[in-house]
Amino acid sequence: MEDASSRTPDGPRQAVARGIMKGIDELIRDARDAVRPLEVDPYRGRLFELFVTADGAGLIPDDSTVSSNHGLDDEPDECDLSADGLCRNLASQWGLDMAARESAVAQTRLPKDQLEQMRLLWSVMRMWMEWSYAWRRWSEFHDADAELSQ
Repeated sequence: MEDASSRTPDGPRQAVARGIMKGIDELIRDARDAVRPLEVDPYRGRLFELFVTADGAGLIPDDSTVSSNHGLDDEPDECDLSADGLCRNLASQWGLDMAARESAVAQTRLPKDQLEQMRLLWSVMRMWMEWSYAWRRWSEFHDADAELSQ
């Protein structure tokens, strides 16, 4: 068993990642409680601001550098705020990962509340992936525009 003195202290990167995760969790809960989709404002705008913060902090690795062999049983990396990392962290935090496994083993449906949480998670993941893709390719199209105008 690991004691507290052997753990490395949390740095600013972990603190920022936790703050972003907390903000996303609260945002999802707000949308769920208001029975409003995450894809419309104010939720979409707030989620995008969290995305920009995560990217600016270097917490969203480029898809080409993310390891595809991250196992389902591995502990989520709280500083990986790629779409996969973000959803892995939230699913673990909410117990959806275990609920999905148990449901698959028992060959039963997820309970309604967990299915709704899963749908919200998919919405976040889809938007996060789209923004990541667009963000990475921004310069391809905007640097060319600058060259054409000269």
